[in-house]
Amino acid sequence: MSATTAEFKPFSRVMMAQNVAADIPEGWYVNLGIGIPTAVADHVPLDREVIFHSENGVLGMGPAPEKDKIEPWLINAGKQYVTLRAGGSMCHHADSFAMIRGGHLDLCVLGAFQVADNGDIANWATSENDTAPAVGGAMDLAAGAKRLWVLMEHTAKDGSAKLVSKCTYPLTAMAAVKRVYTNLATVDVTERGFVVLNMAPGLTFENLQARTEAKLHLPA
Repeated sequence: MSATTAEFKPFSRVMMAQNVAADIPEGWYVNLGIGIPTAVADHVPLDREVIFHSENGVLGMGPAPEKDKIEPWLINAGKQYVTLRAGGSMCHHADSFAMIRGGHLDLCVLGAFQVADNGDIANWATSENDTAPAVGGAMDLAAGAKRLWVLMEHTAKDGSAKLVSKCTYPLTAMAAVKRVYTNLATVDVTERGFVVLNMAPGLTFENLQARTEAKLHLPA
């Protein structure tokens, strides 16, 4: 069986969120972007203090509420219902962005359409004619957070690679991404390019490379 047809089991979206949650250190202030990243808050153990921030003005988000305990006025930036952990608070949108632009966030986790091996990220439009109205808060987050991780599927719906040597979509930020989590692997962005930290069960390095446009590297 060839490297490109070998059977393997990709990480589910829940497992992808769990992989990110497991790597967030105690005490970090973390913004979660719209899409898959919002699930990360559901998988941090309640005995570990990670302070989740949402750009619409929530600090101290907890996991999603049970259906019978929804507070309709408490939502994240993706308009999903959330909870507040002990000590959590809400603030004005301007104050929320002051936290972002002031460099007070230890980490931001965003989704993306493409990430280049130098850390460039494209996550808001797929062409100059895209219908997306604007880049939104992603540019502020990429520039203001101390580090940026990306959580996304490894390939697009058409099978095209999302880990590339150069982004072909409009950029959100340049040289900002430090780590990428996908349904196939976790990779660090280094001076060497993409360095593979782990892979989905049964996946070979050759199989992963076949699904990646940029050159991959194993840890030195």
